[in-house]
Amino acid sequence: MSIHPSAVIGNKVKLAEDVIIGPFCHIDGDVTISSGCVLDSHVRITGHTCIGKNNKIFSFANIGVVPQDLKFKGEPSQVIIGNNNTIREYVSIHLGTQGGGSKTIIGNQNLIMAYVHIAHDCAIANNCILANATQLAGHIHIQNNVNVGGATCVHHFVTIGKGAMIGGMSRINKDCLPFSITEGSPAKTRGLNSIGLSRNGYSKDDISALKKAVRIYYKADENASAALETIKADKTLNANEHVQYMVDFLTSTAQGEYGRALEGSR
Repeated sequence: MSIHPSAVIGNKVKLAEDVIIGPFCHIDGDVTISSGCVLDSHVRITGHTCIGKNNKIFSFANIGVVPQDLKFKGEPSQVIIGNNNTIREYVSIHLGTQGGGSKTIIGNQNLIMAYVHIAHDCAIANNCILANATQLAGHIHIQNNVNVGGATCVHHFVTIGKGAMIGGMSRINKDCLPFSITEGSPAKTRGLNSIGLSRNGYSKDDISALKKAVRIYYKADENASAALETIKADKTLNANEHVQYMVDFLTSTAQGEYGRALEGSR
């Protein structure tokens, strides 16, 4: 274990034997940091925070602090971070709240660039990229393989579907369709993320089927419910597992403004 003499480590902190802690880091509270993690200088980690293996955390990142939620009264809550993540300078990741399951969760192999804010009760899955200054309000769910452009703001309770790409400087206040390109202020779906799908190993047949499904869903002469029924009625499309995933997403998620915040009233 390599801990710089200027670092401050609390009595409850649990560190794996090979963790590297740089100058002026401050770690206290019920914190666990697993094997292979490297903390650059001036990293702050506190609260009930569990960090998995092989994470690289850069200077002035602030993890596990109390959420910016006036309802929070100090109840037990956590930040849980998986393996092989890169967390760049000035990133802030806040504890969960009782109203959101008391957990803020980051999965595996994510790149979280400088100045990103991840608020209470967010859940980031795996292999995602959040570009510089992305701002996530509370209770946001981001599924696997999502790419969010810089300076994007996402409203609380929004879900961003698997494989989506969000253009930079977008204002996201509705759930984002899986496998799609979404951008603007307010944001709109512009089409299928074909290049991203190809890079992630999707076949030409899969991409073709998804493109057809997206076109049907956004036909100008059909509302969303009717378009979804048209997709469901196409046996060839529904035989594709990725189209079926998109249908399940559209069926189960609240698609209007503010996403899951309105699920109970629908």
